[in-house]
Amino acid sequence: MNKETFKAEAAALYPELLIIRRHIHQHPELSEREQETMIYISSKLASYQIAHQCNIGGYGIVGQIEGAKPGKSLLLRADMDALPITEKNAVPYCSINKGVMHACGHDVHSTCLLGALHILSKYKNDFGGTIKFVFQPAEEKLPGGATRMIAAGVLDRPKPDMALALHVFPSLEAGEVGFKSGMYMASCDEIYITIKGRGGHAAIPDEINNPLYIAAGLLLKIEHLASVYKLAPSPTVLSFGDLHATGATNVVPDQCTLAGTFRTMNEEWRFQCHEEILNLIQNFAHERHCEIECVIEKGYPFLINDEVVTRVAQQEARNYLGSSNVKNLDIRMASEDFAYYSHIVPSCFFRLGTGNKAKGIISPVHTSTFDIEEDALPIGAGLLAWISVQLLFS
Repeated sequence: MNKETFKAEAAALYPELLIIRRHIHQHPELSEREQETMIYISSKLASYQIAHQCNIGGYGIVGQIEGAKPGKSLLLRADMDALPITEKNAVPYCSINKGVMHACGHDVHSTCLLGALHILSKYKNDFGGTIKFVFQPAEEKLPGGATRMIAAGVLDRPKPDMALALHVFPSLEAGEVGFKSGMYMASCDEIYITIKGRGGHAAIPDEINNPLYIAAGLLLKIEHLASVYKLAPSPTVLSFGDLHATGATNVVPDQCTLAGTFRTMNEEWRFQCHEEILNLIQNFAHERHCEIECVIEKGYPFLINDEVVTRVAQQEARNYLGSSNVKNLDIRMASEDFAYYSHIVPSCFFRLGTGNKAKGIISPVHTSTFDIEEDALPIGAGLLAWISVQLLFS
């Protein structure tokens, strides 16, 4: 096997990859509702004669490809769920499911994994070891589908020696990829606050304890704490994006709610901050003579890329694409539930360039105009297969 063979195989698959990606993109399903996506991917695996099981950890798919002789085991993972966003792209493969869109590229991830598995299955007599694969549901919804897949035993029988996944990256041009060894993405916790004051007529402020004013004061306290966290040794973000109250110009409600996110890259520091946030809120409630309830919903841990696995993967990407097309990335405060795998198995989570500035394909993920340069599909499929084999040989 050589890289030119893999490139040729991926190029020959391009028409098939295009059909797959556009079908999945056109039929997006939200987290924990990916039944039709599972059925479609399963049908493709069956057509490639790749054994697998469905309905794992929800609508997940698990299978493996055995090499010609015993060896290492590598886990390949793609996610399948979409987001509650109404697509605004004027393309023939635009989402037909109202209010649901593949705005984070999970259609691309599944397509690239299918392509890689097609290639790996064809050449399974040329490598030793085991390729385990996971098509995972519910990446976008806490606590993350990875937790259910792991609980279902996808990291057992055998336990993978390594894990690998790719993710779209519109900031890179199609044909480029990016890597970051060590800590790469942040943990993610959701904070939900309910402020219970005393409502009434807005024209009689002395008889009420306005929860909106309490919320405003609390947000200022939180803003100050967030500024302190910016100076912490571990990158840390505390941010709120939702304030909701059902009053009117002359009606002060009894309560209002706040929702925000807390992210960092150190687990001990993470839970220390949880305590600080809770203490700040309770002390403020005492000062303002009100009741404030706070729930911190624990989400994904931080994602760490194993130095050895990432070094091999990055070097093989240079070998496959050329050094100029392989970029070094900075840490990101976004989060990913592949992080769960990375805390159990030495892992590499890398980025596939999907942008094309010349064509105006520049929208970031999680937006209604996100799209990809589809020439990235065979690049992702071929590279994923190539790195997989090289990791088994390493």
